[in-house]
Amino acid sequence: MNRYVCIHGHFYQPPRENPWLEAVELQDAAYPYHDWNERITEECYAPNMAARILNAEKKIIDMVNNYTKISFDFGPTLLSWLERFKPEVYQAILLADREGQSKFSGHGPAIAQIYNHIIMPLANFRDKRTQIIWGIKDFKYRFKRLPEGMWLPETAVDLETLDILAEKGIKFAILAPHQAKRIKRIGENAWQGVNNGEIDTTMPYLCKLPSGKTIHIFFYNKPISQDIAFGGLLSNGEMFAKELLNAFKETKRAQLVHVATDGETYGHHHRFGDMALAYCLYYIESNNLAQITIYGEYLEKYPPTHEVEITEFSSWSCAHGVERWRNNCGCNTGIHPGWTQAWRAPLRRAMDWLRDALIKVYQAQISLYVKDPWQIRDDYIEVILDRSRQNIENFFSLHLIKEITKQEKIKVLKLLEMQRQAMLMYTSCGWFFDEISGIETVQIMRHASRAMQLAKEISGRDFEHNYLKILEEAPSNNPRFKNGAQVYEILVKPAIVDLLRAGVHYSLSSLFEAYPETTKIYCYTAKKQIYHSLEAGKQKLGVGKVKITSEITWEEDIITFAVLYLGNHYLNGKAKPDIKKEEFLNMYQEIKNAFIKSDISEIIHIMDRYFGPTNYSLWHLFKDQQRQILNKILESTFQEIEFSFRQIYERYYPIMQLMKDIETALPKSLCSVVEFIIYTDIKRILESKEMELDKLQRLVEEAKKWSLKLDKTTLSFVASNKINTLMERFSQRPQDILLLENIEKLLQILSDLALELNLWKAQNIYFSIGKQLCIKMQDKAKQGDEMASKWFSHFNTIGSYLKVKCV
Repeated sequence: MNRYVCIHGHFYQPPRENPWLEAVELQDAAYPYHDWNERITEECYAPNMAARILNAEKKIIDMVNNYTKISFDFGPTLLSWLERFKPEVYQAILLADREGQSKFSGHGPAIAQIYNHIIMPLANFRDKRTQIIWGIKDFKYRFKRLPEGMWLPETAVDLETLDILAEKGIKFAILAPHQAKRIKRIGENAWQGVNNGEIDTTMPYLCKLPSGKTIHIFFYNKPISQDIAFGGLLSNGEMFAKELLNAFKETKRAQLVHVATDGETYGHHHRFGDMALAYCLYYIESNNLAQITIYGEYLEKYPPTHEVEITEFSSWSCAHGVERWRNNCGCNTGIHPGWTQAWRAPLRRAMDWLRDALIKVYQAQISLYVKDPWQIRDDYIEVILDRSRQNIENFFSLHLIKEITKQEKIKVLKLLEMQRQAMLMYTSCGWFFDEISGIETVQIMRHASRAMQLAKEISGRDFEHNYLKILEEAPSNNPRFKNGAQVYEILVKPAIVDLLRAGVHYSLSSLFEAYPETTKIYCYTAKKQIYHSLEAGKQKLGVGKVKITSEITWEEDIITFAVLYLGNHYLNGKAKPDIKKEEFLNMYQEIKNAFIKSDISEIIHIMDRYFGPTNYSLWHLFKDQQRQILNKILESTFQEIEFSFRQIYERYYPIMQLMKDIETALPKSLCSVVEFIIYTDIKRILESKEMELDKLQRLVEEAKKWSLKLDKTTLSFVASNKINTLMERFSQRPQDILLLENIEKLLQILSDLALELNLWKAQNIYFSIGKQLCIKMQDKAKQGDEMASKWFSHFNTIGSYLKVKCV
């Protein structure tokens, strides 16, 4: 067969980690999930590892790991997050590459990606080189092999980048057809110009580079790719397959029809896109209409016959080349007509100025300890991947030119971390969207801020003033902000963390959480030195010392603190670097005596005298713990509200029933009360470990009776979790008929609420158990086994609710 199909998914999320905490904090916009990484994983990355194939009755008949059948790249920073927080998804991706090698003649479906998605043509030579090296080393660390191809962010390309790729052993890259400039047959002299992307995308091309090296280029089918991403092609898997098949030409030579889109298209941007992808591949394979392949395999079988020259400084998502990431070119999301992106150019200038200023600090300082400043930076990825003390000591032994002190090691780590942040601040999403105060742009400013903080600690120089001067030229569309400098002051500066701020968080949160002797607070280790606590009613007092150590830079300090909680949201804290033992004891005794006397004003006076005027409050807690503590503080308030609403509900229920009987609409005030009580009770049952199904049934009937507008987003989330949890329990006890009955009844009750349930986990478990037991139980039932008959009946009904075909 000479007809080949390859589908490429570019899976990527920008680094969302707080640069000071190395963790993704709570993102309310991703509700009901904790953050966007978690949400997109549930909607896309996880479903694609077990994508469902449906029959004509829309029942699931098979599940496949899509990653084993497509070409894909995953961002290194995203894989790092998946490894820590979604290990089962992470392992499925790695396994897919190993399984894919057996399908594709030894070639794995995974290719590498530039480390943190910077626009390569706009980067300097050293950053290009490091980004490529980090991407390759990260890939090798995870996939245990070298990559054959590498994805260029936004497919933005220039010859210098391709030259470095070729130097590092990368065989191919993927570009959009309009990025081809001209082509010719290999060995011939006559070039043919390519206009408006009219290039034959069914073959690979050879690209000769200025260094004399070569690299192969695949130009994806743009019309089909755009229909996948922005059209309706993913509404039907068979239609998707036929669109690919229709792209083949009448010719005897081998042809590759291939598409490339954001991987998030398959499930996040288009719900059930993972299923359309799975069915598309199933339809092609089962009908033997073409051979599914990947780029490495196809390149080995069919080397290029034509040569190409590319259009430099071009990309797939900007009609003006790469101007979207440095100018107000007119490219935007289209969501905010009338908004300007005039902020892009000043933001780029600010970042470039800062990068160049930091290079001077880096070279001058690190050259005191190492032979090659840029070689150690290229190798720093080995520390990022393993921050254990032993690994870092081994890293030092390879690169340092002399024995150095602990403080000098801290300095070297700060210099390298400064350079990492100086590259993270170029992540492409910072320029892609419409507004400088958007979360993506604020994120890259935070990386810049962290880099400046480290530079100041190392050199004593303050780079912030000049950086903000340039940002003053970046206008904001948001009336809350005048320009980029104000965005920085309001949204970036308050997020800055140092050892003292980490100690403040520890001290404030210690009144609400009993810490062990040593605890992890994100990328800091807190070791309790002294801790005294007193309580009187709602009032709490904590006085102590804690040693805070950064696991990133190894810097450490002892923080002395005193914190006072007066109930509700009144939290007052003081902290400063370590004080002498005698002074601490005197301070503690004075505060203790005042607390015993309930002399609050005296406590505050003593704290001011020992610590100075700076106060710390709930505002200074890190976001996740801040939300948890606020919820804990408000718990009694919520209980009071619920008690009041429940009294109204019970007292006025008879009259509400009368109004219902005489077909009179409930007043909005009473309707709100009913909605609150019914919603609260349903949510509580779904979150409970108990199975109060009869009560749940009555509540759902009440909701239907009053035509209530419940919070379906939250109920869908908690109901999905409940069903998935019960199915996980069933997988451990697959012959538990009582549990089976309860799951069936729960699904039946919830069907009346018309929730949007995310049940791919439950479906996976059901499908797996069905494969193992369904036919066996059916055979037993046919032989008169009453228990097996009962089991099969309930299991089959659950399959109807889950839309999975058992037999």
